[in-house]
Parts: sequence; structure tokens; C-alpha cells
Amino acid sequence: MYEVTIIKSFSSAHLLSRIGGKCEELHGHNFKVEVTVGAMDLKETGLLIDFRVVKKWLGEILEQMDHQYLNELPFFSGINPSAENIAKYIGEEMALKVKTSGVKVARVKIRESENAAVTYIPK
Repeated sequence: MYEVTIIKSFSSAHLLSRIGGKCEELHGHNFKVEVTVGAMDLKETGLLIDFRVVKKWLGEILEQMDHQYLNELPFFSGINPSAENIAKYIGEEMALKVKTSGVKVARVKIRESENAAVTYIPK
């Protein structure tokens, strides 16, 4: 199995309801996102997939959330925009983009800080 990981970041604000504590108040993060795609075989070029392609796809997804209030975005309607739900959203959007590329999304890791991270692994 070969894997390629791209790391990008975005900044946004959110609040998390029904969890208690300070996170129920409006606050922001500089999120770091790691998206890993993988497949068993390389292409004839000797690459799994061009880094630039994955970087472009991830950039398109993150652009929708960068410097936004996540609670107001349609894809978080009715759910907490938690790191877990952000990771799942990015994973599902990446799955749509990689569909015809010969790779699959292996995992999405979201870091809210140096000390807190969530990983989403699609089925």
C-alpha cells in the first residue's frame, strides 16, 4: 500500500452546543488538516498521485471554511462543527474528488492545537 499525505491549514470560528464548558462560547482555531490518500499500485509514472493534484483538491475544500463561522455553513446545519465532523466532511468531499484518480481517502486528521487531534478513517 502506498500513501500520499498533504498538510494544509485554515482558520475559522465555531461554537459547540450541548457539550458544556468554554467551547459552547464562540471561539476560533487555526486548524491543521492532514489528508492521506492511498492505493496498492503506482501509476506508470512511478507516482501514486501527483502531490499538486491532492493539494489543489484539499485547497478547494478548505477555501469554503477558511475565515468562516462554521456554524452558519450549510454542511454543518443541524450538527456541531466539531473537529470530528470537520474531518468527516473533508473526507467525504475528498472522496468525491478522488473518485476517478485510482486512489482512495485513507484518513483525515484535524489538529485544533498542538495537543489535540482527531482522525477520521472512511469505511
